[in-house]
Amino acid sequence: MAGHSKWANMKHRKGREDVKRGIAFTKFARLITVAARLGGADPDANPRLRAALIEARKNSMPNDNIKRAIDKATGANDRPMDEMTYEGYGPGGVAIIVEVMTDNKGRTTPEIRHLFSKHGGGLGETGSVGWQFERQGYIEFAKDEKTEDEIAEIVIEAGAEDYQEGDDYWGVSTAVEDLHQVSRALEDAGCDINSAKFIMNSTNEITVDGETLGKLMKLVDLFEDHDDVQHVYTNADFDESDLA
Repeated sequence: MAGHSKWANMKHRKGREDVKRGIAFTKFARLITVAARLGGADPDANPRLRAALIEARKNSMPNDNIKRAIDKATGANDRPMDEMTYEGYGPGGVAIIVEVMTDNKGRTTPEIRHLFSKHGGGLGETGSVGWQFERQGYIEFAKDEKTEDEIAEIVIEAGAEDYQEGDDYWGVSTAVEDLHQVSRALEDAGCDINSAKFIMNSTNEITVDGETLGKLMKLVDLFEDHDDVQHVYTNADFDESDLA
């Protein structure tokens, strides 16, 4: 979890800025619509929708927006959204995975390719960097008055694989198939869940610093600011103090 925890810390600080820019609500709406379309509008029977709703509500997405996103899933005239994954390399040879939802692949693909090539990287073929990542479940919940020993007992009892401490939250990793049962167990134990989702965790990290890290951060920010991009993952390893 070492590589992911650093990006999680960074994204945790950056999240409020995304909401202010109006980007997050658009992305959450797409996640909710696709989840409801694929698995139904009942979050208790649709774990993917439940995870999307948790994250949207924690980021203050209005209930009206959430309802519209769910209702949109049944719209007969609504353009279908395609889920796509782009793989490539960034500055310093860092592996990058970009997950998108788009209603126009012909628009999105050249835009993603352009961002890669303009900022010191290159778009690769499917599978070119995916072997350096593994899919996991990831849960964040807010810190409270519990001690680390109490947290460890709750996490282990819930069936999680690992946990780490962030600035004001705990991060928990799970097997893909255990994400939702662990999330429910943590909620039942009184934990305030911030997000519960699937991630791509790097297994083959590359150390970056200085100017290379700055270029990589700029590229990641540009990807995350793209309306169609849902998640960005890298295998970069760096000193968190360099983020300043």
